[in-house]
Amino acid sequence: MPDALAEVEPKAAQPQVAENPLETEQAKRKKKPRLMTMVPSSLIKFSTFQKKEKGQAGATSPITKKPKENLEGPCGLGCIVISRCQRFNTFHCFVVFFCLLITSQGIVFGLKELSMETFVKDSHLNDVENFLLPMTYDISSSLVAVFIAYYGGKGNIPRWVTFASFLVGCGSLLFAYPYFTEEDFKANVDIEEDICQEMKSAQACRKTVPSFHVKYLVSFILGQTVQGVAAMILYILGIVFIDNSVAIHSTGIYIGLMDASFVFGYSLSFGIAAPLLKGTKNGTSAISVEDSYDIQSWLQHWWIYFGLVSIIAWSTLIPLSCFPHSVRGTAKIKAEKRKQPHPFGGQIKDKEFETSIKDLFATLWVLLKNPILICLALTKASGSFVFIGASEYLPLYIETQFSLTRPIATKIAGFVLLPAGGLGVLLGGIIVSTLHMSCKALMRFVMVTSAVSLMFFGFVIFINCAPVPFAGINEDYSGTGQLGNLTAPCNSHCKCSSSFYSAICGRDNIGYFSPCYAGCTLFKTLNDGKAYYNCSCIQEGLTTSDEQGDFIDARPGACNTKCYKLPLFIAFIFSTILFSALSNTPCTLTILRIVSDNQRSLALSLTFMILRIFATIPGPILFKLSVDSSCLFRETEYCERKGNCLSYDKKKMAYLMVGMSSVCKLFTIFFTAIAYCLYKYMSKRDGDSLHIPVKSVKVKKKGKK
Repeated sequence: MPDALAEVEPKAAQPQVAENPLETEQAKRKKKPRLMTMVPSSLIKFSTFQKKEKGQAGATSPITKKPKENLEGPCGLGCIVISRCQRFNTFHCFVVFFCLLITSQGIVFGLKELSMETFVKDSHLNDVENFLLPMTYDISSSLVAVFIAYYGGKGNIPRWVTFASFLVGCGSLLFAYPYFTEEDFKANVDIEEDICQEMKSAQACRKTVPSFHVKYLVSFILGQTVQGVAAMILYILGIVFIDNSVAIHSTGIYIGLMDASFVFGYSLSFGIAAPLLKGTKNGTSAISVEDSYDIQSWLQHWWIYFGLVSIIAWSTLIPLSCFPHSVRGTAKIKAEKRKQPHPFGGQIKDKEFETSIKDLFATLWVLLKNPILICLALTKASGSFVFIGASEYLPLYIETQFSLTRPIATKIAGFVLLPAGGLGVLLGGIIVSTLHMSCKALMRFVMVTSAVSLMFFGFVIFINCAPVPFAGINEDYSGTGQLGNLTAPCNSHCKCSSSFYSAICGRDNIGYFSPCYAGCTLFKTLNDGKAYYNCSCIQEGLTTSDEQGDFIDARPGACNTKCYKLPLFIAFIFSTILFSALSNTPCTLTILRIVSDNQRSLALSLTFMILRIFATIPGPILFKLSVDSSCLFRETEYCERKGNCLSYDKKKMAYLMVGMSSVCKLFTIFFTAIAYCLYKYMSKRDGDSLHIPVKSVKVKKKGKK
């Protein structure tokens, strides 16, 4: 093995020695006019570099197959190499464009989630559509993860990342496509006001135009498939490229920066798209006349935002395509890493697998027999549950617990709470890199931070507000009605429909499903909004007169909860998400260190597959079922569609959401503890060297040769 390393290291240094003749040749050509010599000199430099690379590749021993250090090249677009641009041929410049691309994909994900939520809530999809629409991304990424990792890890990673930037832009345009023709989506029903009338005509169903429905489903399924492929390139090959290009104790900082870029983009999308959610305010099934005028503007903003993200992603195409196989300085960094002790022995470290399908499954089987890797993958899967719940259901939780509108709740989640995840992954990478933690220390760090986040979950569950009285749901019309029935003697003559939800708050501080169910027969449009009068179900409370002297009985919107626990909730949930995210980067670093260098990409792909199977696919389903189980009242099922939930049991929702997240953190601690014990046991048994079956295979090959 020392002989093999001795053969490789001198060859890795040859390109640096050959730089002086090129500089001399370039100095001679400086006497010529710059415009006439720039392109020819670039071609000459590029061809010279190719000859050197080919010569070295041919001289490399076929036994080691490790000429990747020799693939440092100039920064350029194909044969166009400009000498002044070589100052940008550094890893830090690559990270700038790479993080910009990651941020753009985070924005795409957030916009996609909010757009899908609006569409699903309005269209009432069937079971097959409800499963395929959100799960296509996870399914597609799981199917391609292993192949991208195995073959992409052996190729030119910057070229793969460039291809991923193209896919991110294409996927964003696919999400924007259904909104290009905004006239395809409009309300079929215009309701001036749902007030109490004894003679009321039947109201027609509101449904989306079939062409928009089909167009949306097809475009979003294709878009998520494309994004799933791009994500595996970015989060598997990108991490491997980072680990190849920086010192061993600096990897955590850049992985944390990469993950923080995604969370930043995801959070930013919540703030961008929050105003677009007002079309579904209060969960109304119908759109009023004034709201229908905003439909075209509402749709236009969706496709404009998706289009802008495509431009941002594609702006990284040319810069990323200019980077060589290995940026400048990679050979020196790899040489220094080889001198450092590897936890599993240098013999395993240099093993190179072939590119056939048989070798792919053989390598995958080796990784599957590594119990520490499987435990850490399950740790990463259980830890991701918290972010799944925070990203998808935190806005609904805030809206329900504190009686806020959906746009305000979404802005709080996007600008205040979700950034805690980005800060957590970044701080986690900085802390473990600064302290130069070993594998054991990294696993201890994961367990400690998970235990702290679990403690904060215990406080969050007690921060909730008392439910607001709502007539027919948790209040029985002052004893004249029944719980669970919106109809009472005071509104039985109004012929109200529970298919159209438009909440109002009476002067008695009781919420009503609609002005009709409150028995209101008149309304006025005042400067500060609407006001309702002559409400037969509202008999108590303070009366307020308007400018004409009429007494107002109710106003639109939910009643004030008179609960001031929101700042305390924000503080505790911010801390919970922060400490949960601290363990993300250390877990990834441990996975990279417990396998051989040539198995890192495949180990990450296996981790992502386990994460999809046990977290991102069942996670949203479980959280959705828990939210649905806490529903107190739904819209009446009409037009063969299931109605949306209009009122939730606040305490039950809090117990279910916080309980599920706490159980996931317990699993995180449990799996990490098993991995830690296995690591200690195998280190003692094998003398600080983990036994992997590949070792015996390599010795046999080396003996034959």
